[in-house]
Amino acid sequence: MRAIQQTEFGGPEVLELVELADPVAGPGEVLVDVTYAGLNFADTHTRQNEYVHQDDLPLIPGAEVAGVRRDTGERVVALCQRGGYATQIAVEEKRLAPIPDGLSDQAALALQIQGLTAWHLHRTCAHVAPGETVVVHSGAGGVGSLAVQLARPLAGAGRVIATASSEARREAAIGFGADVAIDGDGERLTERLVEANEGREVDVVFDMAGGEQFDQSLRALAPFGRIVVCGISTKQANTVRTGHLLRNSRSVIGFWLFHCLNDPERMLRAPLVDLFERAARGEVEPAIGGTWPLAEAGAAQEELSGRRNTGKLFLDVNA
Repeated sequence: MRAIQQTEFGGPEVLELVELADPVAGPGEVLVDVTYAGLNFADTHTRQNEYVHQDDLPLIPGAEVAGVRRDTGERVVALCQRGGYATQIAVEEKRLAPIPDGLSDQAALALQIQGLTAWHLHRTCAHVAPGETVVVHSGAGGVGSLAVQLARPLAGAGRVIATASSEARREAAIGFGADVAIDGDGERLTERLVEANEGREVDVVFDMAGGEQFDQSLRALAPFGRIVVCGISTKQANTVRTGHLLRNSRSVIGFWLFHCLNDPERMLRAPLVDLFERAARGEVEPAIGGTWPLAEAGAAQEELSGRRNTGKLFLDVNA
């Protein structure tokens, strides 16, 4: 099979196109002929061995794929954590979900990691209540664009505030359904968030960056407000004082999607079915950002890490 493999950690140049032996399905696994691999910001951290978990070399990156089950011919999406940048993969059957008719492989894949993350941010982590103000950082990105779209139909949110790094991306966030979109730069972000919420502190923040953006967002929370951390794209660590949380009745919540693998039926498949049904009803439409051939995985990751895209990015593993 063709695959992207890295034998060292580093920049995009470590992602090499190679020929490897075809995988063999083990107990509880099925073989999937991959059509598309999804690109995620975490892939760039894995490439540098700076992700939540540490990896061993050599490795095939890629946490999710869409493809066809070899045993049944059924179209599926699969969470694989690694190994997705390849033309074939062996995946535990419990990590598969069927793609319904009428939904493309790319749309289904865009609703897997990013869609599931957005779904759990609202429902599982923040428990957004009807009428609450929700701030979505990176509101034009893969997770952010879906979190904006889901805020009202899924959670009943009131005012939805997005942040983005450029005017074009802020306009895109408005198109996804945000009431207002502002610059997400950390400097004076607290004031801009309060101003965007018509002079009131906000109830919920979804943060993918960490660093100054996290600190400023935490200070913008109303009493009983929650900030949910689902990424650290700045790679800047934060320190939260318990006294601050107590004095202001604020909460900090972390979310890593792969913990949902401990309960795949309830935490993966059921939300995915809900997302696919919402897509069929037109409540949510995943933004397709671009597709690269497998050999250009490094360039695709650079596009992603440079935040030059809007929506989900893919590798066409057969191109």
